[in-house]
Amino acid sequence: MASVAATTKTTAPGPSRARRWFRGFRERETWVAYLFISPWLFGFIVLTFGPMLFSLYYSFTNYGLQQIAGLEPTKSVGFKNYHQLITDPKVTASLKNTFTYTVMMVPGRIIFALFLAMMLHRIGRWAKTSGVFRTIFYLPHMTPPVAIGVMLIFLFNGRVGIVNKGLSFIGIQGPYWTTDPSWIKPSIALMDIWSCGGTMVILLAALYAVPQQLYEAAAMDGAPGWRRFKDITLPMISPALFFSFIILTLYGLQQFAQAYTAYFGAGGTQPEAALMFSVYLFRNAFEYFNLGFASAMAWLLFAISMVVTLINIGVSRRFVFYQGSQR
Repeated sequence: MASVAATTKTTAPGPSRARRWFRGFRERETWVAYLFISPWLFGFIVLTFGPMLFSLYYSFTNYGLQQIAGLEPTKSVGFKNYHQLITDPKVTASLKNTFTYTVMMVPGRIIFALFLAMMLHRIGRWAKTSGVFRTIFYLPHMTPPVAIGVMLIFLFNGRVGIVNKGLSFIGIQGPYWTTDPSWIKPSIALMDIWSCGGTMVILLAALYAVPQQLYEAAAMDGAPGWRRFKDITLPMISPALFFSFIILTLYGLQQFAQAYTAYFGAGGTQPEAALMFSVYLFRNAFEYFNLGFASAMAWLLFAISMVVTLINIGVSRRFVFYQGSQR
């Protein structure tokens, strides 16, 4: 009887997760913690989650300029706006431009940032110079996106741009970056690769976290530099690479400021090759005042971002190494 009672006592289910969560509100520390995060909660609910719900509602309506002015009532149109996403050729063209730009920008930015991070890691033993180089490499990241869009026009001008003048010194005839449809998206990607300071800092921190004894053991076994980089450095910094890949992919899918400033602002040439999805969304919302269709576009972009992120997370289970994890 005693053994049965003891077994029953040890196997009895504990309180549910919801009950434990509510029980935490009896503690003073819980209220203090929620007090500290209350500004973020307020900002998220009022400025993010609330507008998302409104946009979801408007995506099924004819909400536009006449409804804003109060001339006509807001009416439900069902899935008309979402059907327009399929039939509108500019939606397809803008998605193609966005994906092409993202495929060029994300790998290029990660590779260039890793190259700079490894350079800084090599000279890290000389503290006086490493700080100077970190500042120089990080400065482009602090440049506002609007300024980068303006710089793009001046640097990549086909006739008087600094880039083509530099190429002419070594005997290369530079292309018309800002007018040739084949070179518009590479020029935007190059400007984003140039401002890779934030990614460089993340990868540099990951490089400093790699245990040095692994390199010492590999050197004693006679492993060359490339093998040490492939078998030690890349696996150990793979979580930072994966994080950067996710963030940069989402950033690429939302590319707006540089493309709009360079090509769709005042006096812009508005080429179709520079029409990113976010630019077309912005123009539908705030130039054409077709806010119902723009809301549907926003939810399509949200769905694409979620699918891409989930796919990346699924793939990362095979290629990302976390220290201390069981495999």
